Amino acid sequence: MKVYTTDKIRNVVLLGHGGSGKTSLAEAMGYLSGITSRMGKVTDGNTLSDYSKEEQKRGFSISTSVIPIEWGDCKINILDTPGYFDFVGEVEEAVSAAGAAIIVVNGKSGVEVGTEKAWELCDKYKLPRFVYVTNMDVDNASFRQVVEDMTERYGKKIAPFNLPIRENEKFVGYVNVIAETGNRWQGKEVVSCDIPEYNKANLQICRDTLMEAVAETSEEMMERYFGGETFSEAEIRAALRTNVCDGSIVPMSMGSNVLCQGVYTLLDDIVKYMPSPENRQVAGINMKTNEIYNADYDFSKAKSAYIWKTIVDPFIGKYSLIKVNSGVLKTDDVIYNVDRDIEEKIGKLYILQGNKPMEVPELHAGDLGALAKLTAARTGNSLSTKATTIKFGKWEISTPYTYMRYKPKNKGDVDKISQALQKMTHEDTTLKVVNDAENRQTLLYGMGEQHLEIVVSRLLNEYKVDVELAKPKIAYKETIKKNSDVEYKYKKQSGGHGQYGHVKMRFSPSGDLETPFEFAQEVVGGAVPKNFFPAVEKGLQDSVLKGPMAAYPVVGVKAVLYDGSYHPVDSSEMAFKMATIQAFKKGFMEAGPILLEPIASLKVTVPDAYTGDIMGDLNKRRGRVLGMNPLPGGRQVIEADIPMSALYGYCTDLRSMTGGRGEYAYEFARYEQAPSDVQEKEVAARADKLTGNEE
Repeated sequence: MKVYTTDKIRNVVLLGHGGSGKTSLAEAMGYLSGITSRMGKVTDGNTLSDYSKEEQKRGFSISTSVIPIEWGDCKINILDTPGYFDFVGEVEEAVSAAGAAIIVVNGKSGVEVGTEKAWELCDKYKLPRFVYVTNMDVDNASFRQVVEDMTERYGKKIAPFNLPIRENEKFVGYVNVIAETGNRWQGKEVVSCDIPEYNKANLQICRDTLMEAVAETSEEMMERYFGGETFSEAEIRAALRTNVCDGSIVPMSMGSNVLCQGVYTLLDDIVKYMPSPENRQVAGINMKTNEIYNADYDFSKAKSAYIWKTIVDPFIGKYSLIKVNSGVLKTDDVIYNVDRDIEEKIGKLYILQGNKPMEVPELHAGDLGALAKLTAARTGNSLSTKATTIKFGKWEISTPYTYMRYKPKNKGDVDKISQALQKMTHEDTTLKVVNDAENRQTLLYGMGEQHLEIVVSRLLNEYKVDVELAKPKIAYKETIKKNSDVEYKYKKQSGGHGQYGHVKMRFSPSGDLETPFEFAQEVVGGAVPKNFFPAVEKGLQDSVLKGPMAAYPVVGVKAVLYDGSYHPVDSSEMAFKMATIQAFKKGFMEAGPILLEPIASLKVTVPDAYTGDIMGDLNKRRGRVLGMNPLPGGRQVIEADIPMSALYGYCTDLRSMTGGRGEYAYEFARYEQAPSDVQEKEVAARADKLTGNEE
């Protein structure tokens, strides 16, 4: 592929609900542009963008892939993203690299949750967008219905650029609203035809909307519009480009991906109306002067780039996918990674076509490319020259809240699993591995249960290691509510030296749940010599790791050693440590032991219509609703305190209750006394383990 300058580049992300036809649209675009000689199908697992084994097996996109195509004298970088919510991190990364979006809507299913979420993302990052309706070759697909639904939701900015022509229930052509011409397909060719009568009224409405938008671009245009003048096609197109770029108009068109109908027109419209990077802005900080550096995709400025995604594939190796923010990157350039404080020679420059790397001599500002084997580089890092050190802001990526405990099926695979997961977390920023040493478990955090299930499947297929997921242990803690006074004598005699340690201790709540225990001694007259005090403290340290009640860590205990006795020959540190451990067990159980459970502060964001269901569900989960705050767009944020144990599986339940429209976030708040039924259950589970009824 030849080198393209900034003005000839379009970076377009495909967004939409799962199954709306993004991958098949990317495939049709690839086929029309000549990069493939035949169209692949998602069901056959042979598309350009769904190249991983997992994607082929499951029949949907899991990660974002880039397909650069040449159209006319321009290069369009198409970013095909997953539609399922578990892979939202991939979508957010793609949006960070894009300059415009195509929201793909299935003409049969209409506007879905994924459509709304795609629109919100475009609004958040001010992305110009098109709406493209697929499956128009299917009988019950309705372009008119999608236009009506979108207009009802988003207002007058929705502007159909084409209208479908149907004959005998078949999709045979389209009316071009701007040129006011009819077109129909004959094989692969498009020929002119008359505009059908049933299209004329609709055509007039759509054209009036467009003319109003064109008139609003300048005062001169407005005067001409009210003066009854008609605009030339060139004027209309120039004005519409301005409207599309500033988001005041969202063009709608339609087609059939499978039959490659309507895709040609869409590609033409991308080149005509969507902004090149030179029309967009990007700024970082010059680390040497501490001033704002407006890179703005200017090829004449110092080189800088941003790593928007990392691919770590066992088969094709590691690639850092970059967007050039300023200057021109060339083969063998030396670049400085600001975040990692390291200079690296980039060697060869690539563009990735799905999973196929293709060498290029240079990449101009605004272009997307890939660098191989940058050892230290991570997603979100800024690259520049040492002379002009630029740091760009980190892109916002969703936080993973769903977690499971994982165990290797084969104990010998622990290191291999750890290395594989490290590679996968470099690639997937919404995957997190947490070592919960206190509860002796390792946790895997992701965006949902399906996300974690796919991680396990990839570990097996790509890295040849087998792990199993289980319900995580909740980080309960144990403490006491009353006081106790106990003594324990540890005495052993077995020929030669014996063992003797005798302690009298008082236990009481310390009131400090942050620290496991406080130790004090009030021994009078050397009943226990000073040199054994550290042994008593060591005994307490060992005891609080696993409480006597249900084997959870102990907090908030004050222990006072006030008396005891020793033997001049048989007493040892070991004996006093053992005496303390036994005294602690006895004293703890006599001091009203209770279980503490972790409480989270939860925020659930849902449309107004679902607030009743959500609050009812939170009550069932022992949640305490603290209040509600309205958000723009008819949504509410429900704030509640909820036990961590009640959040297991909440992601799936919330999605099913709200049709995928609900979102939640939580953070640990504090510990509170667990209800008696929870405490009894945990104590019984501990007893089962000790008697061997449970693993």
